[in-house]
Amino acid sequence: MASSAPTFQQAMEITATWLQQWENEEISDEVLADRVGEIIASRDGARGFFVVSLAGDSALMDRLPDPVVGQLRAGGAGVVDLTVRNLAMSSAMALHHRRQGDAAQQAGSERVTARCTELLRQLEPADVKERLEQLLEAALDNRGDDVSFLERWGYDAEQRHAISTSVYDVADP
Repeated sequence: MASSAPTFQQAMEITATWLQQWENEEISDEVLADRVGEIIASRDGARGFFVVSLAGDSALMDRLPDPVVGQLRAGGAGVVDLTVRNLAMSSAMALHHRRQGDAAQQAGSERVTARCTELLRQLEPADVKERLEQLLEAALDNRGDDVSFLERWGYDAEQRHAISTSVYDVADP
């Protein structure tokens, strides 16, 4: 990869290519893990990686190889933060799609929620607990750093409840 960090768009394209190579068994779990470690080193790189890996058709997030989990854990608080934000957004959007009667989009959002839940269970527990508590504080009590995040997306009380339910699901395998 180039010495400069990829843009969000580049990261999505790079990730899609890597996941296809991995699914075709053209690259090993270890090579994919090394590449994931490189791309998640920047915020835009990590965002692009998660958009493609969480919402796409690749099975990577459904059966994460240990070397990839290791790289994601090494990504620390940044990976935890993006995963928690994706958990919140997908939980709220699943409800939105259900209200709209869009079962296909609802299923896609529910799949992202499930993938985020499983990933959070494999990341550093103390970091995950702290970040989820922050999200809960905003969703349930309208306090803390995540209030602006929830307001920016216009989530209503029922969506905030769905988010809090997903947070509790992380701790309840």
